[in-house]
Amino acid sequence: MKKILKTLSLLLALVLTLSACGTKKEVSQETSNETSNVLKIGATPVPHVEILNFIKEDLAQEGVELEIIEFTDYVQPNVLLSDKELDANFFQHVPYLDSFVTERNLDLVSVAKVHVEPLGLYSKKFESLEDIKDGATISIPNDPTNEGRALILLDNAGIIKLKDDAGLEATEFDIAHNPKNLVFKPIEAPQLPRTLEDVDGSVINTNFALEANLNPTKDAILLEGSNSPYANIIVTRNDNKGDEKIQKLIKVIQSEKVKKFIEEKYNGAVVPAF
Repeated sequence: MKKILKTLSLLLALVLTLSACGTKKEVSQETSNETSNVLKIGATPVPHVEILNFIKEDLAQEGVELEIIEFTDYVQPNVLLSDKELDANFFQHVPYLDSFVTERNLDLVSVAKVHVEPLGLYSKKFESLEDIKDGATISIPNDPTNEGRALILLDNAGIIKLKDDAGLEATEFDIAHNPKNLVFKPIEAPQLPRTLEDVDGSVINTNFALEANLNPTKDAILLEGSNSPYANIIVTRNDNKGDEKIQKLIKVIQSEKVKKFIEEKYNGAVVPAF
């Protein structure tokens, strides 16, 4: 009996020792992750991943290893960032972020503006804003975010005047002054380039303009600039915004080198916002 008890005592001691080793290893791993020089960032392919790949070497020189995780949706990058599976993400603009964090009660914040994928006014019938005729028909995106964005673009150019409280999701009903009596035709964004022959002008998202072989810098009569509220941003958690790796990311991605890269690679289809 004593022999059995002694054997059980030895087995118990061994189990406790192994458990302690496992705990020590887990704590050690957590500590290693906290002090790691790896910065995990989620991003969508173009131009976000391309820009991040461009800065990887410069960040490495700052002592930060950039790990890029590519996404093709707009939900997971924010959810995983909130869950601390990512350190940052790069795919969205402030209006989208504000809507997402409000809806899901997440504590995410923008820390840097990087670029704008500009919305532009195109036409086959007039070559300047002054040429727009009274009663002209202008097609615009019909989704809430981009319809408001299109109207704000025209408001900033003085073509129309929106109500002071119109906000970023303005609609035709928020137009306070329309001196040229323009008629607006909301259409699904991907279909906008196809309307150019049927309307006097169309406000088109850059990605759809490019697909239709329209060059934003050459063909657009009016184009968003770097002051657009729809600049694409670096996002992190509020409790992580002061992290040294995040600060180094901001420093590198808002450099003159990156600005030149964006201007030369995208030829106006993507505009630096810093």
